[in-house]
Amino acid sequence: MNELQRVRVPVIAGNWKMHKAPDEAEAYLRRFTAIVPRRDDRSILFFPPAVSLTTAVAATADRPDIGIGVQNIYWEPAGAFTGEISAPMAKRAGAAFTLIGHSERRHVFGETDEDVRRKVLAALDSGLVPVLCVGEKIEERRAGQADDVIIRQLQAAVEGLDAARISTILIAYEPVWAIGTGETATPDDAAAAHGVLRRLLRERIGDAADGVPILYGGSVKPGNAASLLAASDVDGLLVGGASLDPDDFAAIAGA
Repeated sequence: MNELQRVRVPVIAGNWKMHKAPDEAEAYLRRFTAIVPRRDDRSILFFPPAVSLTTAVAATADRPDIGIGVQNIYWEPAGAFTGEISAPMAKRAGAAFTLIGHSERRHVFGETDEDVRRKVLAALDSGLVPVLCVGEKIEERRAGQADDVIIRQLQAAVEGLDAARISTILIAYEPVWAIGTGETATPDDAAAAHGVLRRLLRERIGDAADGVPILYGGSVKPGNAASLLAASDVDGLLVGGASLDPDDFAAIAGA
């Protein structure tokens, strides 16, 4: 899948984080594609670690409903940046998407809103679809600042972009307090946050905002996937731990 259809069909994305070497990725995708038939009513994305990117691309070459992305990019196209991957490099290796602003990048590796903005621009300039992650920490939520935080993060990420470019971005709301903790936002919590993001998008790009998928991420499991997808303005799921097992992720993809 070279680009996501710009209609709001469910988007189910698996972020493998620092898991699955190339041989493991190949075995996983062989199993997943065997048990999950192609469907035209949803899109499936995988974000393997960089060393497994080309393996994942090759393993899904005959599945246009499956897209492959990278977990991170740097904003410069090339240069003396040891350990980094540029957007053009990821594109040439077969990636169609990139995560940007994941909470672990922000809070473990210290990425700022400005770093995120630069990465969004670099992705767009190289033809990658950014999956922009936003979300509040537990102390921000308890202080009643959740809406302010995700509004700030989204505004900073799209600063200077016109409506045409903003409309090509995917957004993932991932409350930091619900990532890898077993805590999950309720469908009502997710709907409320997604509504805030959708309203901000409408202020920026008008009716085109209705075509921007907004995914929920945070302790998604087979048992709660359907209820989250049924919530208002929840257009898909960004799955971490539960995406590491092909059978569990197949259940989520079919929810």
